Amino acid sequence: MMHIFRVFSLLIAALVFTAPVSAQDNYRIKPGDTLSIEVLEDPQLNRQVLVLPDGRFSFPYAGTVLAGGRTLSQVERAVTTGISSNFAIPPNVFVAVQRRAPEPEGIAPGGTLLEPIVIYFIGEVSSPGQRTVAQGTTLLQALAQSGGFTRFAAQKRIQLRRTDPATGAQSLYRINYKALADGAEAQNIRLQDGDVILAPERRLFE
Repeated sequence: MMHIFRVFSLLIAALVFTAPVSAQDNYRIKPGDTLSIEVLEDPQLNRQVLVLPDGRFSFPYAGTVLAGGRTLSQVERAVTTGISSNFAIPPNVFVAVQRRAPEPEGIAPGGTLLEPIVIYFIGEVSSPGQRTVAQGTTLLQALAQSGGFTRFAAQKRIQLRRTDPATGAQSLYRINYKALADGAEAQNIRLQDGDVILAPERRLFE
């Protein structure tokens, strides 16, 4: 009876997941994408994950999984390999793109191409310095372009420093990147020309 139930479950899963995955399978995953991951044998593992600027995400038992630049099938195999030791037989893993990373707007209403903006990365980032990005680029997208953080970065205390071009007044925004990576859209700010992103060094016990 259990064998019949298992076969029936596999058939249902194939009907539910095969079509959307096949339609998306040529898509190359990008930082900022949200993936839906289903493990047929253990629904408690089912979750949505955000692909971080370094192209990776964390998953129980599998640890850190590389997704950036890969197809859905490749990520399915990577997750399956990572968690297989916790199952009697290799589990059935299904991955789909739940939400794609927002593209920078770059075009004004009416089709006018917008001028790019210049932003700056300083501190514990992989590639500090000046960057030219499209208008509408978000903080998460800009971090992806910079290569993410070094292992010394205090990721819960990222600073965004912004100068008002009209008055010269400076504003300081403190951003918890960990919360941002977990989907805190309120912290995924659209950047402006001249913005400075500072990643401070992590304290001893931070």
